[in-house]
Amino acid sequence: MSQPAQLRVILADHDVRKVVLPSGIPETVEYLHSVIRDTFSIARDFSVHYKDVDFGEFFTLFSTTDLKDKDTIKVVFVQDQEPAITLTLTDVTNTDVTNMTMTDQPCEEHYVDDTASVSTDDTLILSSEDSPGHRSQRWPAKFSIPSFSSITEILIQSANERFQKNGTLLTTKDLIPLLPDILGKLAEAIYEYTAYPSSLQISEVAEALTQKHPCLKEPGSFNGSYGWAQRLKYKMNNFRSKLRGLGCPEVKVNSHKRKQPHDQYPANNLKKPKKAEVNYLPPHAQGETTASLEKERVELLTEMMKRDNGNVVAQKMAKTFSLRREEIVKEVPAISDCMKRWPALFTEAQINEEFKRITTVSLESTFLAKLDQCTPKLMTLTQSKGGAAGLKIRHIKDMLLEDNTVERRREIAIRCLIVYLGEKEEDLFKQYSDVEELDADLAIQVMKIAIIGDGRATIVIEGTKILQGIDVPRSCALLMGVIYALNLSYPKHLKFTFEAFQKLCLELDGQKASSKVMNLKSRDTLCLEPSRERRMASAETLTLRRLGRLNFPRRSNTLMFRYFVFSTSFSSNSCSSCSVAVATIMLWRTEDRQPYNLGLMIRKVIIRLIDYTPIIIIIIIIIIIIIIIIIIIIIIIIIC
Repeated sequence: MSQPAQLRVILADHDVRKVVLPSGIPETVEYLHSVIRDTFSIARDFSVHYKDVDFGEFFTLFSTTDLKDKDTIKVVFVQDQEPAITLTLTDVTNTDVTNMTMTDQPCEEHYVDDTASVSTDDTLILSSEDSPGHRSQRWPAKFSIPSFSSITEILIQSANERFQKNGTLLTTKDLIPLLPDILGKLAEAIYEYTAYPSSLQISEVAEALTQKHPCLKEPGSFNGSYGWAQRLKYKMNNFRSKLRGLGCPEVKVNSHKRKQPHDQYPANNLKKPKKAEVNYLPPHAQGETTASLEKERVELLTEMMKRDNGNVVAQKMAKTFSLRREEIVKEVPAISDCMKRWPALFTEAQINEEFKRITTVSLESTFLAKLDQCTPKLMTLTQSKGGAAGLKIRHIKDMLLEDNTVERRREIAIRCLIVYLGEKEEDLFKQYSDVEELDADLAIQVMKIAIIGDGRATIVIEGTKILQGIDVPRSCALLMGVIYALNLSYPKHLKFTFEAFQKLCLELDGQKASSKVMNLKSRDTLCLEPSRERRMASAETLTLRRLGRLNFPRRSNTLMFRYFVFSTSFSSNSCSSCSVAVATIMLWRTEDRQPYNLGLMIRKVIIRLIDYTPIIIIIIIIIIIIIIIIIIIIIIIIIC
C-alpha cells in the first residue's frame, strides 16, 4: 500500500488549501481531478498545474509521476463556454413573426477566475456547420466504416458468418454487385473529412473496411486491402468529378476551365488542403450569394470603425468566411490588399477564430499548452546537441539567467527547437533597437518576427506590419494563424520549424512528417509522443501499404539491397490481438523496378565498357609496354 501523501492546493491567489491523500499520490490525473473536485466541491471545469522543481514555475500536469509528497499544485479554472443557441429564421417579408423561436439552456450564474484568460468582447458566432460543405471535425484517429444499404448489409453479414466458420472469402462474382454501394458510401464518408484524401488516409479506410468485414479481404494482397485502396482512389476521382459538375467550389477551383492557360495541366497549381485544413474552400451558406456576402463585407468595414462592437464584427466575419476564402484561395491577393478589404481579419481575436474555422483547432490555447507540455524535456533533449549547434543552444539558454519568466522560457524553447532542427533562429527573429530602425528595414522583410528593445514582438509579412506589441511565443502562434488565414506557404529556410509548429504544437497531420520532425516526435524524451497503440497502428498501416504494393521509391540507377524487418503487435477494442512479422529480402533494380537479373546486369556492364573503349585501349597499351620493358630488363640481367 502506498504511503499517505499531502498536497498544497492553490485555488486562487487568496485561497490556499491542503488535501490529504490516505492512499498516496493517485496513479492517474483523472483520479486526482475527481479527488480535488469532491474535496473542495468544485463544479466548474479546471486543469491542474504542478510546480516544477527545476524552473520554479507551474506547468500543466499530464502525469502524476511528476508529483511527490508535500508538493504544490494549482487549480486553473477553464473559461465557461457560452450556452448553445439555436435560431429559427423566417422570411422577413412575412409579417407573422410570432412563430420565431429561440431555445436555450437554463442560465446559471458563473464567475470567471482571474487565472483564466478572458476575452475583451463576448463573441456570438453563428455556426454554419449545417450548411453542406462546412466540416466540423478533422480526420479521425480511427476511421469509422458507415452502414451500407439493407441488402448489402445482409449479404455482407452472411459472408462474415461463413468466414468465421470456415474462412471463406466473398467471391468476385458475389462482390461485383455490391461494389457501387460500398464504394459510394465510403466516398461520402471520406468527403465528410476531406475531398482530397492522401494515400495513407485511403489505406486506413481500406484496412478499416477489411477489419470490420473480414470476408472482404483479398487473397492476392499482402494485407488483404490493397485492392480496396486502389478502388477507393478511382472512386474518389469520380466522386470529385460529380461534385465539380454540381458546382462544389473545393473541386471546381481545380477545373482546367478555371485555370490560367499556363496552369492548365492536371497537377499544376493544384489548390487543395496542404496543411491539414478542414474547411479549405467552403461553399456559401444556403441562401447566400457572392453579392449578398459582398454587401456584408462592406457593412463589416463600417462596423470596424465603431467601438466595443466585437459581437457584430465576429458575427459578420463568420458569415463572410466562404467569400473570404474564395478571394484568398482563388485570387491570391497581396497582404496590403487583404488588410484593406478585411481589416478585422488582422486582429488577434479574429486570427484565432479564422484558424478555428479553417482547422477546427483552437490556435493560441493549443499552441501554448503543447509548448508548455514539451518545454522541460525539450530543453533536456537539446542539451545532447554537440558542435556549433550545441554551443548556440547553450548561449540561448543563458538568456534564462537574465529573465526566468514563463514567456521567456517559451521563447527559449522555440529558439532551441529551431537550432535543433538545423535552421537559423535569425531567419525567424530579428532584433531592433527601436521602431524607426524597424520601419527603415520593413520593405525587405518577407516573413519575420521583429523584436523591439523591450522584448515586444511585431509580425511582419511582405513588408507589412500585421500585429504589434505581443510577446514572442504568442507571436509564433499568431503567425501560424496568419499563414493559415492567408493561405501562405512556409518559408523554405524555416520549413522544419513551421512543420514542427504545425505537427507538434498544433497536432495537425502529425502522422505524416519529415524525418527530422518525426524523429523529434518519436523521441521517448518528448511529452508529445502519441499513445503506443496509435503509434504502432500508424506504423503498421504505412508498412502494410508499402509492402502490399511492393513498390519501393526510386533513388538512383544503381542496385539496392533492402532488408526490411517489421514486427509489432497491437490490440483492437481490448479483446483481440494480432501480430505481424515480415522479413523481406529482395534485390531491386530501381531504374525500371524489375527483380534482379544477372544476364541483364552483364549486358549493361558490357555496354558501359564499350562507352569507355578508347580509355580502356590506352590503358591496355600502357600495361603491355610496361610488361615488355620489364621482360627486357630481366633478359638483360640474365645475360650479364
